[in-house]
Amino acid sequence: MIANRWSERRGALSGLGDPGRVAITFDDGPDPASTPQVLALLDDLDVRATFFVLGAMLARHPDVGRALVAAGHEVGVHGWSHRPLPLRGPASTRADLARAHAQVEATCGVTPTRYRPPYGVLTRAADRAARDLGMTPVLWTTWGRDWRRRATGATVRADVARHLGAGGTVLLHDSDCTSAPAAWRSTLDALPGIVADVRALGLVPGPLRDHGVASVAR
Repeated sequence: MIANRWSERRGALSGLGDPGRVAITFDDGPDPASTPQVLALLDDLDVRATFFVLGAMLARHPDVGRALVAAGHEVGVHGWSHRPLPLRGPASTRADLARAHAQVEATCGVTPTRYRPPYGVLTRAADRAARDLGMTPVLWTTWGRDWRRRATGATVRADVARHLGAGGTVLLHDSDCTSAPAAWRSTLDALPGIVADVRALGLVPGPLRDHGVASVAR
């Protein structure tokens, strides 16, 4: 029983969900230089996604944040800033998450239910704070490593494909605020191919809210 509960928790944390689907997620926005282009391409591809936003970016670009919701996408919390959680104490961590959570509610008019920690490093304090705010922490099962200076559309697609599979969660970025300058362009180039690869496996790309990722009890 203990082993089964650990397996369920680990699977939910990594974003494993409905085996007929793949969740498409983006971090670090909203960014007026790049997010609208990602939104336009997703619309062309008839795909909705989950965007884990930074509170500071959302406060600076509220119109772009509202455009995410208007286009039918899900908004999650990536924290207020992108500072690594191990450098924060419990009180600072809680304040960071609460501030970002409140910013999403005030700006986007939705209550976020999912949280992704910066760099994918989830501390005990962040886990507890997220759950106290009604958010389930979610990481990913595959990523495009699209933050790298040397990333291209081809490398991003290949990196995602390496671990792409049923029920998985894809990590991409819709902003270069913590990445190499203009790194998001490689994401944009790769996105049609990634979606094609998902569909070629007989899977449906979409947001985490439709992915069946179970909430984990506190």
